[in-house]
Amino acid sequence: MNTEQVLLKLRESIREPKGVLALTGLLGTSSAWLIARLLKSVNHPILWVTSLQKEAEQIVSDLSFFSDCPVFLYPCHDSLPFVPLLPSTDTISQRISTLYRLATEEGPAVAVAPAQALAELTVPPEVLLNHVEYLQKGEEVDREKLLKWLIDSGYESCAIVQSRGEFSIRGSLLDIFPPITTRPVRIDFFGDFVEEMRLFDPLTQRSAEDLNELVLLPCNELIFSRSMYEAIHEKLVKRAAEYNLSARRVHEILQQMEARRLVEGHEALLPLFYSKPASVLDYTPQHTPILIDRPEEVDPALENFRKGAEQTYETAFGEHRVFSPLDSLILDSEQLAKRINGHTCWLFQDINLYGSLLESSNITSLVQQLTKNTGFSVGPAHPNIQELEIKSGRPDLTLIPGGAKKGKDFVGLALDRLKDWIEAGERIVLVVPGRRQSRRMMELLSYHEIVSDEAAGPTMLSAPLTSDPVEPGLNICTGELSSGFVLPGEAYIVITEEELLGSRTRRTRGSGREKATVSDLVFEDLRPGQPIVHRDHGVGLYKGLVMIETGGVPGEFLFLEYRGGDKLYLPVDRLGLVQKYIGIEGRTLRLDRLGSSSWQLTKKKVRKDIYEIAHELVDLYASRKVSKGFEFSPPDAMFQQFEASFPYEETRDQAASIEEVLSDMQESRPMDRLICGDVGYGKTEVAMRAVFKAVEDGKQVAVLVPTTLLAEQHERTFMQRFQRYPVTVEALSRLKTRQRQREILAGISHGRVDIIIGTHRLLQPDVKFKDLGLLIVDEEHRFGVKHKERLKRLKQTVDCLTLTATPIPRTLQLSLLGIRDLSVINTPPRERIPVKTFMAEFDDSLIKEAIEREVSRGGQVFFVHNRIKGLYRLAEHIQRLTPDARIEVIHGQMNPTELEEIMIRFVRGDIDCLMCTTIIESGIDIPSANTTIINRADKLGLADLYQLRGRVGRAGEQAYAYLLIPRISEIGKESIKRLKAIMELSVSGGGFRLAMQDLQIRGAGNILGVSQSGSIAEVGYELYLELLQRAIEEFKGFPQKDEIDPEVNLGIPAFIPEEYIPDVEQRLFLYRRMARLEDSEKDADFSLELRDRFGPMPEETTSLLKVMGIKRTLRLLNVVRLDRSFSDNKERIVLSFGPEGPPNRAGLLEAVQKNRDWRLLPDDRLIIFPEFIEGAVDSLAGIRQTLQVLVKKATKI
Repeated sequence: MNTEQVLLKLRESIREPKGVLALTGLLGTSSAWLIARLLKSVNHPILWVTSLQKEAEQIVSDLSFFSDCPVFLYPCHDSLPFVPLLPSTDTISQRISTLYRLATEEGPAVAVAPAQALAELTVPPEVLLNHVEYLQKGEEVDREKLLKWLIDSGYESCAIVQSRGEFSIRGSLLDIFPPITTRPVRIDFFGDFVEEMRLFDPLTQRSAEDLNELVLLPCNELIFSRSMYEAIHEKLVKRAAEYNLSARRVHEILQQMEARRLVEGHEALLPLFYSKPASVLDYTPQHTPILIDRPEEVDPALENFRKGAEQTYETAFGEHRVFSPLDSLILDSEQLAKRINGHTCWLFQDINLYGSLLESSNITSLVQQLTKNTGFSVGPAHPNIQELEIKSGRPDLTLIPGGAKKGKDFVGLALDRLKDWIEAGERIVLVVPGRRQSRRMMELLSYHEIVSDEAAGPTMLSAPLTSDPVEPGLNICTGELSSGFVLPGEAYIVITEEELLGSRTRRTRGSGREKATVSDLVFEDLRPGQPIVHRDHGVGLYKGLVMIETGGVPGEFLFLEYRGGDKLYLPVDRLGLVQKYIGIEGRTLRLDRLGSSSWQLTKKKVRKDIYEIAHELVDLYASRKVSKGFEFSPPDAMFQQFEASFPYEETRDQAASIEEVLSDMQESRPMDRLICGDVGYGKTEVAMRAVFKAVEDGKQVAVLVPTTLLAEQHERTFMQRFQRYPVTVEALSRLKTRQRQREILAGISHGRVDIIIGTHRLLQPDVKFKDLGLLIVDEEHRFGVKHKERLKRLKQTVDCLTLTATPIPRTLQLSLLGIRDLSVINTPPRERIPVKTFMAEFDDSLIKEAIEREVSRGGQVFFVHNRIKGLYRLAEHIQRLTPDARIEVIHGQMNPTELEEIMIRFVRGDIDCLMCTTIIESGIDIPSANTTIINRADKLGLADLYQLRGRVGRAGEQAYAYLLIPRISEIGKESIKRLKAIMELSVSGGGFRLAMQDLQIRGAGNILGVSQSGSIAEVGYELYLELLQRAIEEFKGFPQKDEIDPEVNLGIPAFIPEEYIPDVEQRLFLYRRMARLEDSEKDADFSLELRDRFGPMPEETTSLLKVMGIKRTLRLLNVVRLDRSFSDNKERIVLSFGPEGPPNRAGLLEAVQKNRDWRLLPDDRLIIFPEFIEGAVDSLAGIRQTLQVLVKKATKI
């Protein structure tokens, strides 16, 4: 049958449901294309069922490419039922959102669900739909009632809303992140009326798009109310005896319910809440078609889910954690079939397997249950199934005579096949991921003399073929598509760039948002009791923010404590004087004493050490300017071909870095460029482009890495990337036999080896290159002093590219401009799947399920326990829980060779679970390690947790992180807050920037080759880097003055009132940001942000913002202090200049002469009388205007 005939049959089956319709022959993404076509002519939603969640997510992506109709995922829970794990708010929100939309969506739409989600029970439709709040702009709302609804519906109150299920109330503003919106919403009330509703960015907290109406859905499948609570209490107590439930457990459940919190293993509570829990099938309107994709895989998936649920139920039953029979908690195939009957049911398959499915002895088969007693009869073979077949195939470019072997032009051969299709009159659509790749593809095709047109967009592919705008020939279309398909009888081919240029890993789409700068986030994680550095007084302890009244004027102060109990109260407008102290791990912190000279002596000593480093850096720059190197040729067609075979679209930063590297290589002086970027951000591909260009121009390349493990990883990566080109890649390390090493050395000296990868072994005298042109160094700071000296000599004659996964502060990047060429990749890859993160109490059944699930899908597990004492005992316990898992232990006190041997075995897949401390190096890429379990996560800092979690989730698989804690009641609120932050952490989240702060500051020293841990420990990383930055600028010929932080005494309250922003951390963070505002434009923008986020600014906060502006002006004048007083109702200002006096004394004297009331005293104090401005609302307007006049006179040289 052709596609039009199949579509006709599908439409008929919707109008007149008669049973099961089976369609075979759907290969590639032809099923998504077919349904997208169908959506144009039906007015019903469709429920599409897959075997696994990963497939469901892929279907959502493919359907979204072909159709602009609503497509949404109904996910399964993140773990098997009855595992003591807090459910993910994101998953719950997505489930509830899809249920609501499925029940209320009018017109064509598709919900896609994995088999497990179909069998999981949830809130009944009548309960959910009766528990929805609708808000409209301009309507009156009972705010007290709305607040109660939010709490009953599972929303959690917080200071800043960044994740789903959170809300925050600040005066007239309500911030909320409901399940159904893509971003959080800010509701601005005028009294009880909804004045405005706006979506806002969770990262910047700034408002964006206006809304006229809003649907608020619950964030919990267990919807609470006081009347229900009493009924549930009664049921729970009744069943406690029946299921041997302890009184303590009953009390804990009731406490969690009363607090309206998500409950671990909440599925077990559903029958207590609802007499008839529902399935997603109960939300589908009448005549909704149920599409079961590859039923031969859906059946085993349902069976596996059932078996897993039975096991976890048995464990939970033994631990007294369930209080209902299993059949009342999840559905089996027979129950599912009963709920599907009455709907049109479609079975989609690649090939016809229905006979084997129906004749199977498996009585739990969903297909058997669906076709049993339907009364539908079409033919004698399978009387209860109407069978249709469509002719489709895959766009196979691999069937090239002789195949694509090494040494042949694989892309050229594939493009020849493309030409054959074009000449045969086929209509071809080539799908590429983005605009940049589209342009690159068109250039490649043009080079091979293939004509192409850039298509308008993906939705055109859904038009009926009879009126399809795609003409014969090749059309390029941008979008995300997992694979293509061929309709042989209809001369129609859809092909992806992946299929054209070769197989590669697929990844799902992500946000691809850029990391924000972190320079203004120093204080965001500052807690009372943590160390802080005052520029003038040294290291003390931050004790909190306190309100103090001085001279009858209230103000907020930082309370700092020094050695001997000395106390310092710092006004909030002087936060520029302090920095969070970040020192060297393992070093004992020594507090300074107020008034002592030791701090000044310490700074003097550190400055001396820093000047030596700065001098060395500048000398290196000078010598590089006069060196001569090899000028590489510009990129050509062969390079473009290599470029086109890159699996993903480059991020903006990555593309810029590649351009900078290629430009450097074409210069006559040797390149010495540093590429900074987090693991997985694409540094290696930047290096690959440089390597290809060097090899293409006949030069050899050496890739130097610090460990054998990294050498093996890079060898694998380079061989895979260059497999289709006549390039010889070798690796030299202790893992090679002596004989093999001799062969490789001979190959290097005779030029037979193009790319050699190795550890410091490459720096030994017996390694002689025939014609080395490029040196790639990975993590240079990890090499020893002798190795670095050898590297220095190499760098003088060949191009060098250094890679590091350690980020550095933006300010230091700017200072290094002109001294060391620097490329920073700050944009995360769009394709990364966020790691699903859970917090749970230590539980054997949870650990067993997490490890066995990962191992069963061919993956590996990190189990982090950050105490060597007890690590082996814990490993034995885990081995007893999972007897089939291969478990090994590593820690920092092991012999380095033994440790590396175990890591190599882990990377090769010979170990299933690695029990370790936090020693695992972050540069290692282990795509198969996609579960990490962190024991006593409450004992680790946010940055440590971020790094540990970042070691999984680097492949296309969904990764999981489990943060294990003792009983929640046993750990502090701060620990809970930190763990929640890491659970909510995403690339685009503010918490991510916070976690990066420590990494940036710690990493800067490494990048510079700084080994002065003593100096760093004495003054803290941030001040150390600030001093280094100043020293570099001075050696570059830019004199640096000591930065002034003027003291301003205006006699007016200037602070952020607690009533305006109650959260202390937020106030501290905003104070810091205010102190760093650079000009009046930034002031105005910051003021708008405060009004947007917190409502109209109180007078005290407005005054503080003006004070910060005055301080900027005072710095220009070199004024260290301003005092304001009134005499005879006349305002008087006294300005005290710094030791260097005013910047332009002659100009100042001229200004004083013109204003006869002004006085310049011998001690360099200036008395001025600000100009009175008639009708000025701003009480500081006169001061600001007078200071501006003074700036024009006294700063002009």
